[in-house]
Amino acid sequence: MKNDNKMTGFRWTIVALLFLATTINYLDRQVLSLTWDEFIKPEFHWTDITYANITGIFSIVYAIAQLFAGKFVDKMGTKKGYAIAIGVWSVGACLHAACGIATEAYVGASDRIDLLNATGDAAVIISTFSMYCFIFARCVLAIGEGGNFPAAVKTTAEYFPKKDRAFATAIFNAGASIGALIAPLTVPLLAKHFGWEAAFLIIGALGIIWMGFWIFMYKKPEDNKRVNAAELAYIEQDKINDEKFLGKVEQTVKPMSILKCFRYRQTWAFTLGKFLTDGVWWFFLFWTPSYLHTQFGIKTSDPLGMALIFTLYLITMLSIIGGKLPTYIINKTGKDPYSSRMKAMLIYAFVPLLVLLAQPLGTISPWFPVICIGFGCAAHQSWSANIYSVGSDMFPKSAVATITGITGMAGGLSSFFFQQFAGRLFEHADKVGMNFMGFTGKPAGYFIVFCICAFAYLIGWSVMKLLVPEYKIIKE
Repeated sequence: MKNDNKMTGFRWTIVALLFLATTINYLDRQVLSLTWDEFIKPEFHWTDITYANITGIFSIVYAIAQLFAGKFVDKMGTKKGYAIAIGVWSVGACLHAACGIATEAYVGASDRIDLLNATGDAAVIISTFSMYCFIFARCVLAIGEGGNFPAAVKTTAEYFPKKDRAFATAIFNAGASIGALIAPLTVPLLAKHFGWEAAFLIIGALGIIWMGFWIFMYKKPEDNKRVNAAELAYIEQDKINDEKFLGKVEQTVKPMSILKCFRYRQTWAFTLGKFLTDGVWWFFLFWTPSYLHTQFGIKTSDPLGMALIFTLYLITMLSIIGGKLPTYIINKTGKDPYSSRMKAMLIYAFVPLLVLLAQPLGTISPWFPVICIGFGCAAHQSWSANIYSVGSDMFPKSAVATITGITGMAGGLSSFFFQQFAGRLFEHADKVGMNFMGFTGKPAGYFIVFCICAFAYLIGWSVMKLLVPEYKIIKE
């Protein structure tokens, strides 16, 4: 270990790796949402319910995977656990490319033209079988991706003091926005010029490259030659700070079982906070391209479609500033991490109310709903970074990945229910010509979902504050 007086900054290199992993994570996840409506749907005769089933099952498998991935990462260690996770999800991403070949072989089609021209029972068989193929590939992707956030949050807890964790988490979590930002600029073009299969293969291969950098560069800070004594002291400053607020605190270094975690109100607070809000993010991630196509006739491969999606996720990047806010509050007021985070999260909870304006302003221009949704997504990412950090604040490092996995499971379940509800609502609204607040058909369905999205965070914040009114560390 270096003994230089000047503090090294290797912790930010680690954050850069986490950022890249999360970017790849969301690139892999976005390929389907950016190709299904324009390229895959006609080929396999899908409906909104088909897509809702695929995304919904992905969400529930992702939820279950996170629950066990957190425990897996705590047991295997951050280095091995993360490498295995990204390896599995990269394979899953590439598997999507084989779904068309498998469907053609199953129905005896000579090429995709045969699939496109199918009618009647043949079209139903194609739709059903292809759906199961994509579900399988999506499940492999979900199992691997389930390890990303537990491993990343555990790494953050290892490399950052509590006051900086939300900011560090916001930086790597911004990879979700960057992934979603890059995706509309690359995926539709890859699909248009090389076929949708190529988009899955090329994006999926990026994770394998990341694995090499991770294996070469990661070690725990106390064992890492790139971290000197000054940086290590900075990372471990919480041992002194926690005694200031709570007195002498002794935390276990033994892994904590999943069932034992559920004995604490803190677990329930974080879990419900994620459950009540994560479905909003996943809805915007999965359905915004389809929303623009349905309501405005804008394709993701059109220059305007790419510009709109790019702008949405560019606005989402404001979440990095949101991640810095708790650090500012802690430094300014001297309050404990939990009180500071909850103040920041209350501010974030009000921002999604802008989504209520998306549909009314959409009658003027598609840019207005995109801007409103963008601010809502930025607020969500700021909120999400702090929920992850709250868990690492109160639980011992040996249990951080497990707790993150539990909260991630709740977020995945939230997404599952949200996808199922949204897909069926849109199908029903279109079929019966539903009316809501002056909108008819699918636009009415979107308005209803936007209303739910707008108030989810205020409800989530209230539940968290009710369950955990003040800062309390888990000691055993």
